[in-house]
Parts: sequence; structure tokens; C-alpha cells
Amino acid sequence: MRPTRTPVAAALVSLLALGLPAVAAPAATALPARPAASRVAPAPATITVTGEGSATAHPDLAVVAAAVEASGPTSQAALDAQNKAAAALLSAVRAQGVAERDVRTDHLSLHPVYDEAGGSSRLKGYQAAQAFSVKVREVERTGAVLQAVTDATGAAGRISSVVFEVSDPVPLQARAREAAHDDARARAEQFARLSGQELGRLVSLSEDSVGYPRPMAQASDVSAGAGGVPVAPGEIRATVTVTAVYELV
Repeated sequence: MRPTRTPVAAALVSLLALGLPAVAAPAATALPARPAASRVAPAPATITVTGEGSATAHPDLAVVAAAVEASGPTSQAALDAQNKAAAALLSAVRAQGVAERDVRTDHLSLHPVYDEAGGSSRLKGYQAAQAFSVKVREVERTGAVLQAVTDATGAAGRISSVVFEVSDPVPLQARAREAAHDDARARAEQFARLSGQELGRLVSLSEDSVGYPRPMAQASDVSAGAGGVPVAPGEIRATVTVTAVYELV
């Protein structure tokens, strides 16, 4: 019995008989490999802490708020009396070594004064006033300046306040920022240790607040002394608060 040939085999035999090269059967088309599912690493845990820092310095500047006030039956009389007292004040502070650039007029006023007794309003006269801001750059001379002002102006003189400051607060605030940063990191390291982890990189850091309180001596807190009005400059304290976010590893 002769073997049965398939149509493909028969075609190959025919091609060979004719001397033609055989053509290979087309290979099966391969399907593209399916990419493996990508695995996203979980975000690292973070810790957020608040750090506080402060720094202190001795003041090297005193700002005196002084004024003169005078009354008169007429507006011109009141103004003339105020002008005389103001000139005496300016001469006194200049004699104490205060530079022209450190004396400034903050307020000047002239207004009528009425007598309201007996249910009626009657013009009594006028009142004139001028307020000054005086910077004393030699803090140890503050008491002498205050005494000179009160001696020169007499009953017309007024001292509202004395504020002590540092002329350049930038270095003081920089030291407070450094202390706040160190405090935030120390807190974060402690929390990481308590959590059984280690502290990683700093993710973010923001400054929340900067405090710069100024010691102030009110007029009622000072009293005259033989060498001038005694004052206590104290010290200036700058405070900074920061918020820091760290990774935990």
C-alpha cells in the first residue's frame, strides 16, 4: 500500500523534482512577552518635630521717649512756651553727646483747653506739646541723659519710656535659629530611638516665629539719683521656633 502524502509534502516533492529550492514553512508568530508587574516601594515613614531656640545679648542702645508740654492763654503763648521747653530739651541731649541723627520729633500738637464746670464749656486757654525719640548709643549714659532732660525742661518735661535694644539684631537672631535647629534634631533623634528606628535625611524645615522682646523701663520705674536717673538695661533675648520633618530609616 502506498503511503498517503499530505498536500504540503506533495508540494515539496514537486518543487524538488523541478529543481527549485524548498521554502520553509512559516514559523509561528511569537507573542510579545508580558512585562512583569512593577513594584512601587512604600514611602518612608516621617517624623515632624518643633524646635525652639533662644539667644541673649546685652543691649547697646537705649531709646528714650521724651516730651514737653506747655499751656498758655492764647495759642501763640502756649506754642512759645512749648518751643522754649523743646529747645532746652534738645540742647540738653546734645550736651550729653547724642548725635543730631539720633533725635527725632515723633509728634507735635496744639489744641484748646475748655473748662467744663457748671454744665457750660468755656475756653481756658491752649496746650502745646512735642514728643521726641532720643537714641542713646552709650547705654551707660542713659541715666545721665534722662536727668539732663528733666533738669532742662522742669515742669514741662515728660519721659514716657526707655526701651533697650541691640543695634544689630541679626547675629542674635542667627544664634537663636541655630539653637532652634539643634533642638529640633535632638527631639527627632529621641523619637526615632524610642521607635526603634534611625533618623534619616531632613525632608523640610520651616521657621514658624521669631520673637524679639525688648526690656522696657517705664517712667514710674525710675527715680532721680545723684549721678542721673538709675536704670537697669537687663539683657535682650531673641527666640525662634522651627518645624522640621525627617525620614525614619
